[in-house]
Amino acid sequence: MTLNLELDEQQIRRLQDIAGRLNISVNDLAKAAINDLVTRPESDFEDAATHVLKKNAELYRRLA
Repeated sequence: MTLNLELDEQQIRRLQDIAGRLNISVNDLAKAAINDLVTRPESDFEDAATHVLKKNAELYRRLA
């Protein structure tokens, strides 16, 4: 599966910085982060998803 994401410049720089420190590609870092998120116990995933949705609610509203 291919997934396309729109990230702002700060998010891109942060991913690049972390990937560089870990000596892995940004793609591998993103895959590892997603894997970590989806393999957590369900309650942790729901808490994380709720947090992200609340944090970005205004952005999602403007993009709709």
